[in-house]
Amino acid sequence: MSEFNSSATAGTLLLIGASRGLGHAMAAEFVQLGWHVVGTVRGSGQRTLLHDLADAHKGRVEIETLDICEPEQLAALHTRLSGRVFDMLFVNAGTNNQRPTETIGQVSTEDFLHVMITNALSPMRVIERLENFVAATGTIGVMSSGRGSIGNNDSGAEELYRGSKAALNMFMRSYAARNAGSSRALVLMAPGWVRTALGGPGARLSLEESVPSLVNILLSMRNAPGLRYVDYLGRTVPW
Repeated sequence: MSEFNSSATAGTLLLIGASRGLGHAMAAEFVQLGWHVVGTVRGSGQRTLLHDLADAHKGRVEIETLDICEPEQLAALHTRLSGRVFDMLFVNAGTNNQRPTETIGQVSTEDFLHVMITNALSPMRVIERLENFVAATGTIGVMSSGRGSIGNNDSGAEELYRGSKAALNMFMRSYAARNAGSSRALVLMAPGWVRTALGGPGARLSLEESVPSLVNILLSMRNAPGLRYVDYLGRTVPW
């Protein structure tokens, strides 16, 4: 259980990576709770589940285009959002190299760069570029993973993915240190092993088992300054 009190007050969410899977499920959950959601998708011409959500909730869901690995697209989004204020910014990004038993010494340079840029560098670029749109007492969250915990790694496997999420965690620690004294809540979220395109069909949790609790935990941490690394049940994850 979370140590914080949940806040039912609705607000406006900027959700990066909301076209499918965890991101789309988060968008739908926030809308059900009365929030206004601005969600991003990667392709401008492709219909996604987020478009269906926008159609079902007219005026409550806006769609923006962003590939987080393309700095010029991030700069363009920053321009388009000029003057906006959000109660929460959440960055949902994740990929792997689909070879869980491959050791780090076997990983190709191409795969290493792709996974590290997508999972660690690009989310931090988004946060640093868009932080000025988050209210002074707002929340900035990013999708991490329990696999990013160094302390909990007693089995190996998924070494590149683990390393990319551990790097993301370290970068957020640095971000928090640089912003010591800020009134914003900072959250690294571990959603659990969820049945999505990334998690695979054998994952332990359904979206319905993870996301409502995940969203509730995020809401419970509003107005609680500082950085926390927690799972979808609000439990602290060892660094």
